[in-house]
Amino acid sequence: MGNGVELISDGEGLAVIGSADDVERFLLDQGLNPAQSTALDVRRLGPIIGAGGAAARMGSDFAANSGRWVKLTAESAEAVKHYGLMDTDTPGVSHAMIGKRGDIQQWLQISKAPGALLSGPFALSALSTIMQQQAMQQQMDRIVDYLQEIDEKVDDILRAQKDAVLSGMIGVDLVVEEALTVREQVGRVSEVTWSKVQATSMTIARTQGYALRQIDAIAEKLEKADDLGDLAKRTREAEPRVREWLTVLARTFQLLDGVSVLELDRVLDSSPEDLDSHRLGLAIARQNRRDLIARSTARILAQMSTTIGKANSKVLFNPFDSPAAVRASREVASGVVTFRDALGIESVHDDVDAKPWRSAAGEVLERVRTSGAEGAATVKRLGVEGIDRATGMFRPLDIDGDGVPDQPRAAAGIQRAGSAVKGAAGSAGGALSGLFKRKGSDAVDDSGEDSDANA
Repeated sequence: MGNGVELISDGEGLAVIGSADDVERFLLDQGLNPAQSTALDVRRLGPIIGAGGAAARMGSDFAANSGRWVKLTAESAEAVKHYGLMDTDTPGVSHAMIGKRGDIQQWLQISKAPGALLSGPFALSALSTIMQQQAMQQQMDRIVDYLQEIDEKVDDILRAQKDAVLSGMIGVDLVVEEALTVREQVGRVSEVTWSKVQATSMTIARTQGYALRQIDAIAEKLEKADDLGDLAKRTREAEPRVREWLTVLARTFQLLDGVSVLELDRVLDSSPEDLDSHRLGLAIARQNRRDLIARSTARILAQMSTTIGKANSKVLFNPFDSPAAVRASREVASGVVTFRDALGIESVHDDVDAKPWRSAAGEVLERVRTSGAEGAATVKRLGVEGIDRATGMFRPLDIDGDGVPDQPRAAAGIQRAGSAVKGAAGSAGGALSGLFKRKGSDAVDDSGEDSDANA
């Protein structure tokens, strides 16, 4: 097939197989950077396809072809969708053959069946296994970058722990790393190499479970803190502990991926007929581990969001504890998000900064002004109603029944009161006058002089 490539997808990655020039041309045409892809050694498919004349005839195909693997992202997934990859007999694997004919510049699907390179009974299973190993290897590399970024050495953390569960991880680390190094040099996993590794999974899983329980315990302790000062203190104390346990979790996830890579190689050599079921089983187990870690770390993120919200709501009366709690919470949350990203776990977390005290005070003043305006409007409304009721006493009243208003109610009442009202007013005026006179005479300073005189 001239100017053609084969596309294979397992839902997590996309393999592009063909001549080196055609593979690179296809990636560039799709807007995919070849530098961000990883080489696939298709020569490892040779032993799976078989021996004899068929393998001999295909020897030139292996020599002339190469493969690149790219992780499925929005861009690479669009390429899969555009070319309509068809399901194959291999579970979870889809395939398409595309090429350019004549002067046509666009890549077109030219066949639905795998080409000769992948026509062996276990060839697609083997290739999908290699793709799965590639995905795990990329994840392992990301974890290495994560550990370097946070400048944490897992061995130092493990050695600092007296717990037997963690101390056993040091030996496991050495065994798995040694086996991966041998695999890289030899190209396969021998029975001897596998015998050294196969018992390590239990120790790694036990350590991972222990670390998850420690993360949950930290989250539970933070959830029980009510006082803001205590919460800030606990969050500060939790930050280095969370970082250490995340480091242990990252290393256990990396080592389990390494063991899975070795395990798939061993099955590929010894029982290729079981390859599909084994590959799918490992993929499910790996996703279950990721989900478990995602739930545990999500609890920490949720608690950090709660702490930040609580601290910002109380900054007005806690100008020192509140910012401290926010800073500590942001540090913890940032570390958790970075860790989750290294493991391919999406995070939904708003990075909220500490609310300035002046901002909180301004909000309170604004609420006061708002409530004050509302209060003034209420007073005004009630005042109008009160005035209306009060002036009702002064509306004209028809006294003699001739239909013509004569006097207001209050005026009529006052007229009937007559001199009694005048007398009462006079008495009141006299009483008030006397009262003021007495106050004036009493308002004398220590020198005996009148206060008016001192003015």
